[in-house]
Amino acid sequence: MKTVSIFFFLIVCSVGFSQNTVAVLPNDIQIKTAVLPAPEADKEGAMVYGYNTQGELVVLREGSNNLVCIGDNPSKDGISVSCYSKRLEPFMERGRALNKEGKSQAERMKIRGEEVASGKLVMPKEPSMLYIYFGSDEDYNKETGALANGRFRYVIYTPFATAETTGLPTKPHAPGMPWLMDPGTHRAHIMVGPF
Repeated sequence: MKTVSIFFFLIVCSVGFSQNTVAVLPNDIQIKTAVLPAPEADKEGAMVYGYNTQGELVVLREGSNNLVCIGDNPSKDGISVSCYSKRLEPFMERGRALNKEGKSQAERMKIRGEEVASGKLVMPKEPSMLYIYFGSDEDYNKETGALANGRFRYVIYTPFATAETTGLPTKPHAPGMPWLMDPGTHRAHIMVGPF
């Protein structure tokens, strides 16, 4: 009986432990993958967030330029990494904090919109770039951090821009053409791609 109890205890502990940990790649590989969307000249100096074994987003490398890169989330299918202007970090960080609190996408949009309106959260006045690179798990090399057959998407945040102020349509009418999403809001941004 004692042997059965100990065996059961070990199974419960191992299941509990495995549920609280995430298989992550070494930091250097996470960093190589995270900076894939950045312009070549900016990769070395970008700040990089990646994941620890608890699935938490942590700083893997402090940066020396104006880009922040986010590594691939190991708990999601596919590979998706992004880099963006440091001026967007307060907006992005607030979104991550609300996500951690369990807020839905609609709740996050509403809360950040209210905070921008009140001045608590400040959006950049000038256009700010977000680079995204994504692809399939099958095309990802976990030993080198390379992603074959990846595709780019570019997003240029232009808070409160409208179709009238930019001359851009609010829906694309040709593949890869730029268009304005969420016009007139704090989240207004120009979408380009994917390519």
